[in-house]
Amino acid sequence: MFSSFMARALMIVCAGVLSAGAAAAQVKVAIINVQRAIIETAEIKKAQGDLEAKFKPRTSELEKLQKELQDIQAQLQSGKLNPQAEQELTARGQRRQREYQRVGEDLQTEVDRERNEILQKAGQRMSEVVKKIAEERGFDMVVDVTNTVYFKPAMEITADAIKAFDAAYPVK
Repeated sequence: MFSSFMARALMIVCAGVLSAGAAAAQVKVAIINVQRAIIETAEIKKAQGDLEAKFKPRTSELEKLQKELQDIQAQLQSGKLNPQAEQELTARGQRRQREYQRVGEDLQTEVDRERNEILQKAGQRMSEVVKKIAEERGFDMVVDVTNTVYFKPAMEITADAIKAFDAAYPVK
C-alpha cells in the first residue's frame, strides 16, 4: 500500500516536471537593442537637428569666447607687454574665462535637459511600439540586447521596432 502511494506521488511529480518543461519550451522570446532603436528613429534624428539649430547661436558664442581666450593667452606669452598691460590683460582673461565657464555650463545643462526630455518621450513611445509588436507576433518576452549574452539574429526585432515607430509617429 505504501509503495503504491509512493508510486502515485512520484508519477504526479514527474508529470508536473514534464508539463513545466513543455511550458518553458513554448516561450517565445525576442531581442531588441532599445538604445539603437530609439536613436535611429526619424523623430530622434529630426530632434537632434532641431537641437543643433536651436543652440547654434550659443555654441557660436562659446567658440568666440574660446578664440578670445586663446588670443589673450598668445598675447601674454609673447612677452611684449609692459607690466600694467600684462596685468590688465590677465584680469580680462580671467573675466572671459569665468564667462566661458558659465556660458558653457548653462548651455550644457540646457542641452542635457532637453535631450533627456526628448529621449524619455521617445523611450515611452518605443515601449508602446515594442509591446504592440510583441502582442501581434505572440512574444512572451522581449529582452534588451545589453542584458543578453547570446541570441540568434533571427530573434532580433530592432529594425522592425524602428520601422513601426516611424510609422506610428511620423516626423512633421
